[in-house]
Amino acid sequence: MNKEIAIIFDMDGVICHTNPYHSLAFREFFSTRNLHPTDEEFSAHMYGKSNSYIMSHFLKRKIEGIELLELEEEKEGLFRKIYESHVDPIAGIVPFIEELHTHGVKLGVATSAPKANLDLILSKVPIREMFGSILASENVTKHKPDPEVYLTSARNLQVEPSQCLVFEDSFSGISAALNAGMKVVGVLTSHIKEELPPCSMYINDYTALSFNEVKTLLTA
Repeated sequence: MNKEIAIIFDMDGVICHTNPYHSLAFREFFSTRNLHPTDEEFSAHMYGKSNSYIMSHFLKRKIEGIELLELEEEKEGLFRKIYESHVDPIAGIVPFIEELHTHGVKLGVATSAPKANLDLILSKVPIREMFGSILASENVTKHKPDPEVYLTSARNLQVEPSQCLVFEDSFSGISAALNAGMKVVGVLTSHIKEELPPCSMYINDYTALSFNEVKTLLTA
């Protein structure tokens, strides 16, 4: 057993390749407001960002409080409607998580997405019961790149941040994990590695990963 090793996964772009569907939902959301962001603008200001940031940026005013909750539910409802029939985990992640669980690794998921999105994905990808910590946007007060969600995950898993390895795909998410004092594997589903902060390793998917490889990486 390896009780002192913890692996924490982001969700969007890390468990499932959801970003294309978030783009579709945001395009529909913004088009009703006569806004048509480019692919480059989405890449710079959507992936890995909170809804508060995204909406405030593109609507060019501070979106918060009740208005944020209402607009977020509108957009995320669009996302879930579009994505529900397309949920498909990134190649190799389910057997990888199963192997980690078999070896006693503590596992968590830490996303900036709403809990309803996380519940949708965990209802279709059979990994929920293996996670000892499950955190969504409602569980924190500060969003990535603030380290709160990762520090809270470490406390939930009863390990020190230095004992955690995080899988992330975005600049803000990797920054959050590094700010928490954790090692990071960059998942190259949304960006190339030159667009991301330095990580301990980069992967395209999980097909070549093993417990021994990440254990060596974390304990090095």
